[in-house]
Amino acid sequence: MEHMRRVAFETVLRACGFGSLAIFCVMVGLSFNARASFQAGGMLTTLMALILILKSREALTKDHRKTEMWLYLPKDFRPPEAYAQWATATILRDTYLTFAMWTSAISIVMWILAGLFSFV
Repeated sequence: MEHMRRVAFETVLRACGFGSLAIFCVMVGLSFNARASFQAGGMLTTLMALILILKSREALTKDHRKTEMWLYLPKDFRPPEAYAQWATATILRDTYLTFAMWTSAISIVMWILAGLFSFV
């Protein structure tokens, strides 16, 4: 079970890393205006958090054999078929919600920075 958590964490982390790279590129493109840059970053990270929440809801009903986590699990670490759907759904849901919480915190910080720059 712990190996499954690690694989789920790695797959969601990689996906969030690519999303964060895209957000960073947009923010760098708007770096001439700090307020606009942080507003865009706040909006996009809020969107990323909402997508992660939706993915956590989807994880409960998605077939476990079609998840990226299942494909990366070595065959000897896969749980029995009767237990696999529940275990995969639970682990992915928890992982998505954990990343959504972290992304929400980053979004709040960016919105606060955008607010501070609008006062300056």
